[in-house]
Amino acid sequence: MTIIAIANQKGGVGKTTTAINLAAALAMRGKRTLLVDLDPQANSSITYLDVRSLERSMYDVLAGDAELRDVIQPTRLENLFLAPSRIALAKVEAKLVGEIDGHFRLKDRMAAVTAEFDFAVIDTPPALGLITVNALVAATHLLVPVQSSYFALEGTDDLLETVEKIRSRPNPQLKLLGAVITLYDKRTTLARDVQKAVSDVFGDRVFQTTISKSIRLEESPAHKESIFTFAPQSSGAFEYYRLCEEVIERV
Repeated sequence: MTIIAIANQKGGVGKTTTAINLAAALAMRGKRTLLVDLDPQANSSITYLDVRSLERSMYDVLAGDAELRDVIQPTRLENLFLAPSRIALAKVEAKLVGEIDGHFRLKDRMAAVTAEFDFAVIDTPPALGLITVNALVAATHLLVPVQSSYFALEGTDDLLETVEKIRSRPNPQLKLLGAVITLYDKRTTLARDVQKAVSDVFGDRVFQTTISKSIRLEESPAHKESIFTFAPQSSGAFEYYRLCEEVIERV
């Protein structure tokens, strides 16, 4: 199973939008895909499920009270399954601190389902705490969404430094899948400047596909849909499907 962590400690860069729609695109390509929601805001989960009715979530998995298989739910989309989050996940880091397997909890739980899925996509919170570290330790690949803004690369050094630390000890197999520029407006000089700055940092790891600013992308989660069912003819649908193609090629 290829496990893709989508991470950037900067908020508002499109992590959840990318997680929702990349996972959906992979499922549409016939890949059996697990979307793992590790963000306490639970926006990936809310897109597909009524989280209020759930008895167990990723909190229980990371707290050591449930196996990952116990919380996985089917979604309306064929081939797409969800391991949901709830706000309680915000409390799990206090439980993991000092635990001998605190960094490895997710990796250990995911080992039990690797034969059941082709891909897992992990949505992470906007922080470099133990939840994100668990995602990076469990992942085979890292995908970094970078917002097309003046502060696009703010915090990137910290993220890449954390990745190198994880590669050096707990997960030497972690690969940088790439950086994808989000909220892109090709009409502006700023967008071109940001694209160059991101290329200076990530080199050939920058995806050719950019994700444009899109009202449809913002609206689709509120309607509990991915972009592919909410607005299948939109630029957002085209771009995320093309990003999926690039991901499959790189993997």
